[in-house]
Amino acid sequence: MDPGILIAVLLGILAVAIVSTMWTAARGAPWAPSPWAVVRKMLRMAGTQPGEVVFDLGSGDGRVLVVAARRFRARAIGIEIDPLRYLWTQLFISVLGVRAQVRVIRGDLFAQDLCQADVVTVYLRQDTNRRLITKLRGELRPGARVVSYSFTFDGWTPIAVDERSQIFVYRAGEGWHEGATGA
Repeated sequence: MDPGILIAVLLGILAVAIVSTMWTAARGAPWAPSPWAVVRKMLRMAGTQPGEVVFDLGSGDGRVLVVAARRFRARAIGIEIDPLRYLWTQLFISVLGVRAQVRVIRGDLFAQDLCQADVVTVYLRQDTNRRLITKLRGELRPGARVVSYSFTFDGWTPIAVDERSQIFVYRAGEGWHEGATGA
């Protein structure tokens, strides 16, 4: 292959990746994958059980979905706005053979109904978590768990915290103070 063409292709791929990351950052959080050990710990701390429904908001490369399906035998639904990561996740779940347990929705996490969720996982920015409060309060049934990596939900009291890993677990209806609302 002509070196000029190869360089042009590589620069094109790099440009798409940069634009993709910047675009998702403006929509709620830049893509920064959670370490696999953190994903396992998040789902374990949430008490994820076989057959439960796990929603991953901003599902990125699909690792939370795959771990939920394979290790915890849960049904997993990812919501991802980035078309590249959405396509990657479709390929990933097919190759790993978890398509029967995993579904990925390409769209805005604020536009999806979460009422089926037993567990919701998030690795979003603090301001995005703040905006999610009203949605989670209005859509989650009592007892559903919300697990956040690195960022908290202002005004909510977690039921479990791993300070070293920066994992915060909340239970719908418990410690969700009325004064805590989305911006």
